[in-house]
Amino acid sequence: MSAYSNDSDRTPNALKVLVAGGFGVGKTTFITATSEIPPLRTEELLTAASVGTDDLAGVEAKTTTTVALDFGRITIDCENVLYLFGTPGQDRFWFLWDELCQGALGAVVLVDTRRLPDCFAAVDFFESRRLRFLVAVNEFDGAYRYDPQEVRAALGLRPEVPVVTCDARHQRSATAVLATLVQHLLTQPPPTPLSFDPIEAGSPA
Repeated sequence: MSAYSNDSDRTPNALKVLVAGGFGVGKTTFITATSEIPPLRTEELLTAASVGTDDLAGVEAKTTTTVALDFGRITIDCENVLYLFGTPGQDRFWFLWDELCQGALGAVVLVDTRRLPDCFAAVDFFESRRLRFLVAVNEFDGAYRYDPQEVRAALGLRPEVPVVTCDARHQRSATAVLATLVQHLLTQPPPTPLSFDPIEAGSPA
């Protein structure tokens, strides 16, 4: 039941979660599959101008790209609503990540094992800001199935960071990822805040 469909005057708690990862990893698909409302998507067609800028290796069939953010909503119960914000994946839009990160409780880092280095920037970004996250391996058709522990080792993740598998196209699978993240946020204490200078840190890379 939607938190906005009852007669209560109480405003539900807004819980903000980011969905991040490399270019073409399935962030828009993930949010579209889980959102209870028609998602806001800021996709534009890839054009010849992106040749040499966007690396299409492994995602040659991709024709659109997110240029600002994706947005979706999931009602957990009458008191809590989850808001999903998908980050743009290309390097030239990294300046938006700090703005999107403001007020977020946690993040999902989507991974395509065929292009594993593409997710390093997202992992580094959330680690540097001490924002709790999990890694979700999006199992594309035809991609080799790696054990989550293999992915953990390849990314050099801390032991407390969950690693799960999913199919971002399917609601049940994608929603299970969010349920795991929420449980992680409830059971793991927030990391100790560190001083952070965004000018020195630069981009998420």
